[in-house]
Amino acid sequence: MNTLDATLNFQEQALKLSGQRQEMVASNIANADTPNYQSVDLNFAEALKNVQAGTSATVALQATAPNHLPALTASLSGTDAVVYSTAPQPSLDGNTVDMDTQRAQFAEATMHYQAAFTFLNGQIKTIMSALQG
Repeated sequence: MNTLDATLNFQEQALKLSGQRQEMVASNIANADTPNYQSVDLNFAEALKNVQAGTSATVALQATAPNHLPALTASLSGTDAVVYSTAPQPSLDGNTVDMDTQRAQFAEATMHYQAAFTFLNGQIKTIMSALQG
């Protein structure tokens, strides 16, 4: 079963990271009018390298009230892979979100997500056809 896991692991990680990058870019777009908001992006290649090497970071969520449910740890793609973006044209309120750049990054992240999903689906179909003979 280890060979099967290794076969699917790369595409699974690429799919997760693509989804995480989409969330980051969507957050940037949502905060386009927030003063002093610093837009972030995910260095996809660095994050994938970190995940494959097993050096991805985890963050423990903290409960601030006794009625909070116990928190699970959230997995990050590695702190080296998350980068702050600089705006091509500075804004007066300190916000670094450039909507044109964010739209292009969202389209790119969506394309990576679709490609990873297509490759993963193809690998699963290949495995299924091999099992069926």
